[in-house]
Amino acid sequence: MENSESVKKKVKEIEGIVNIYTSFNNTIVHVTDMSGKTLAKVTGGMVTKHGRLKANPTIAMFVAKKIEENLKDLGVKSLYVRIRGKTRNPAPGPGAHAIIKSLSRGGFKILNILDVTRIPRGGPKKKGGRRGRRP
Repeated sequence: MENSESVKKKVKEIEGIVNIYTSFNNTIVHVTDMSGKTLAKVTGGMVTKHGRLKANPTIAMFVAKKIEENLKDLGVKSLYVRIRGKTRNPAPGPGAHAIIKSLSRGGFKILNILDVTRIPRGGPKKKGGRRGRRP
């Protein structure tokens, strides 16, 4: 018989996918497991009562703190991160970087960061007419 010390149970680290949507008006963080089942969801409005502050790096840190508490209870250790900005925008909103930084500081292992912002390819005609929108 082998020693009980040499035979250790392999503890499977639960992995999650963090979907971060940051526009210039709001920040939404939605965490799913690998099959797509929702584990936690926190928005900027759940953290602050001021509408103008919902898309703010400081509020994003509080959002990440709430997410961190929820995920610690569920036993999630490692995360895949998907950042999505507003469609057609070149960069995500102000809170995305703060959320990733807070989660990595919170002891989660970040396996991958992906930008999944939607990019229109052709599609219907933009509004504004031949000479564009004029102020």
